[in-house]
Amino acid sequence: MAGRATLQALAEVTDQFADAGRSIEISGKVSAAAAGNYTVSGLSRHLRLGELVEFRRRGSRRLAEVVRLDPDLATVCPIEGAAGDAAAIGERVWRRGPFTIAPDPSWCGRTISALGEPVDGLGPLIAGAHDRRIDAPPPQSMQRDRVNEPIRTGVKVVDIFTPICRGQRLGVFAGSGVGKSTLLSMFARAADFDRAVIALVGERGREVREFIEDTLGPHMAKTVAVVATSDESPMLRKMAPLTAMTVAEHFRDAGENVLLIVDSLTRFAHALREVGMAAGEPPVARGYPASVFTALPGLLERAGPGRQGKGAITAIVSVLVDGDNHNDPVADSARGILDGHLVLDRRLADEGRYPPVNPLTSISRLARKAWRGDEETLAIKLRQLIHRYEETSDLRLLGGYRAGTDPDLDMAVKQAPVIYQTLRQGPDDPPCPDAFAELAEAMKTAAGVPKGQR
Repeated sequence: MAGRATLQALAEVTDQFADAGRSIEISGKVSAAAAGNYTVSGLSRHLRLGELVEFRRRGSRRLAEVVRLDPDLATVCPIEGAAGDAAAIGERVWRRGPFTIAPDPSWCGRTISALGEPVDGLGPLIAGAHDRRIDAPPPQSMQRDRVNEPIRTGVKVVDIFTPICRGQRLGVFAGSGVGKSTLLSMFARAADFDRAVIALVGERGREVREFIEDTLGPHMAKTVAVVATSDESPMLRKMAPLTAMTVAEHFRDAGENVLLIVDSLTRFAHALREVGMAAGEPPVARGYPASVFTALPGLLERAGPGRQGKGAITAIVSVLVDGDNHNDPVADSARGILDGHLVLDRRLADEGRYPPVNPLTSISRLARKAWRGDEETLAIKLRQLIHRYEETSDLRLLGGYRAGTDPDLDMAVKQAPVIYQTLRQGPDDPPCPDAFAELAEAMKTAAGVPKGQR
């Protein structure tokens, strides 16, 4: 009994020093290996879920994250890995602790990995004064500032029908190939933000440089891009939005107005699913384990207004709806967390109407705080005209429409095409400073109102 008490006391002292200053390094051994994860013995009592461990071999250090803990075993998923570089049975695994990064204003204009390392070939990054955990909790709800200040995105269809406020969280819901990445690039050009942080999650490798150099262009000077391409491990794809959020929080806490773009939230959920399945979690909704629906609000709630006197993070995230099914579990969960959603309609894209935002199904929950004066009344009237025009499309195609029998329909037939034409906006077009004024001018021109009477 005395020997057991001595060992217990020694273990407690070891825990104390390992947590405080890592003056004592603790290691275990790989006891089993499977596709996507390793089982480690001898470390489970010293680890916490989400912490990192290291494999040290051949002069390099490779990281893995703890995804499951049992009394005598720990399951870890490698963060980086290459073919032929797998760990062997009996290989030593060392405890590292929580993963942190130290953002700095000098990171603007740089492209970094999910691990906070430069990938643009422009030299090392300057570390900031404070380390930040990438899995930090959101601010307390009653300590947060209120969302009241409207911002203009420069995207006409958004500023008219679904205007947003500083600190809002907006989703862009679309199927593949409809144009969500193009719309996100148009948001990135908005002038109302001090900084921008963009997370490209599961993106095609060839498109990353095109997006940064061609789409962002001069706007990259105030932007930090965090990249985890589709060929990288699910752990890196899972970490990329967390790293981007941590960088955005650094700028927010410095009092700046930050735009955070995540493309896409669905690929983040796919990475979480891969990690969860590797940890042995059972699926609960169309193949997704329960941890996915815990991680989504954990990420999105970190965006928004900061504490009073600080800045705000305006988050715009894309959600890929598989097969244009908007009842997908990830889409449904995200819709309940976000403060609004833009629905990109494939039919509008097929007609060449870009951006293909459907104003009848898109919603901004903070629109009334963003509209000014009589803009709300005008937006409702415009939506009614579009609805009337669309619901009678079959009737008009069959020749059942006769001018003069329905004044509201007559107005819709005259004005809806003008509205559609005015809302057209390509990624190379300049941002629109006043979408309502431009639309009013176009409608008066179509109605034949002389310039002197406008």
